[in-house]
Amino acid sequence: MSAALKRTPLAPEHVAAGARMVDFGGWDMPVHYGSQIEEHHAVRRDAGVFDVSHMLNVDVAGPDATPFLRKLVANDVARLTQPGKALYSCMLNPQGGVIDDLIIYFFSPVAWRVVVNAGTADKDIAWMHRVAVTGGYQVTVTPRRDLAMVAVQGPNARARVWSTRPAWRAATEPLKPFFAVAMPDAFVARTGYTGEDGLEIVLPADQVATLWKDLLAQGVQPCGLGARDTLRLEAGMNLYGQDMDELIHPDQAGLTWTLSMQDAERDFIGRAALEQFADPKPFLGLKLLERGVMRAHMVVRTKLGLGEVTSGTMSPTLGYSIGFARLPQGVAPGDAVEIDIRGKWVPAQVCKLPFVRNGQPVTHG
Repeated sequence: MSAALKRTPLAPEHVAAGARMVDFGGWDMPVHYGSQIEEHHAVRRDAGVFDVSHMLNVDVAGPDATPFLRKLVANDVARLTQPGKALYSCMLNPQGGVIDDLIIYFFSPVAWRVVVNAGTADKDIAWMHRVAVTGGYQVTVTPRRDLAMVAVQGPNARARVWSTRPAWRAATEPLKPFFAVAMPDAFVARTGYTGEDGLEIVLPADQVATLWKDLLAQGVQPCGLGARDTLRLEAGMNLYGQDMDELIHPDQAGLTWTLSMQDAERDFIGRAALEQFADPKPFLGLKLLERGVMRAHMVVRTKLGLGEVTSGTMSPTLGYSIGFARLPQGVAPGDAVEIDIRGKWVPAQVCKLPFVRNGQPVTHG
């Protein structure tokens, strides 16, 4: 392991469990604990737990917290009025490119929490500070590296958490999807990145190892980055740095639904560029019809021109390769295309997303 890699508080647990560790955005993270496929199926069929402590919780507070966030992100946080409600959004640069995609939690008009990606955390914080200073906002942006986070995902995830921490049940059982609750000893959200039900749990870093061990003792499967990637692909969820980045508009990554343009007076960063942009690329799914595995950057040949695979994998749930792609205007679900896999054109079908919903395959023609 490179000495330069950052480690989460759970790193000793991963090593002790025999995890294969890899460099992920500068963090030493588990890719699997022996079988990526078994970990994937555990989440689809029962419950798995992921260490997501490399992601950064950021507290945004102050009298201008709400107008600051309305300027900072493309979705409109003014829609959040119930404490604990969450919203997914992109944070854009002035050119409309995606600096990061993130989740924002509302506590009150003067107190919010933002969860950002690990590989973009430093630039995200720098950008937030820059926007706050240049805009003259009375707001504090506080990175919370004193906290750790785990994601317990799967149809039995919540029940396993309640078996592990019975005292949390009363506060967390009423949670609807994309809501969270702050308790004295943890912040728990009914969110995730797998397409399954579950909870994301934030707690002091020095307490996370005990929770991790207790969850494993309840039969929850530890899961690594490999299963996380196949699960999110099946669920139609983007990965920053692969499906979008600072050169890609949300329109080009299937994220138009995250843009809140209704309030003409809200001049969020990147809005002017988005309004002038006239050539969005359809962002759709691909289903490979023969043997092979799609990977990022493979060329897609369509009747209307060339496109590019942004993410691809072999789907453990479906048994064939799936992927996302940016495609020429006019390409639509159901169209026949071909993928260049090591010099061979392999037939595929364009699909709507997702491929799997609530553990069940979605029919695509």
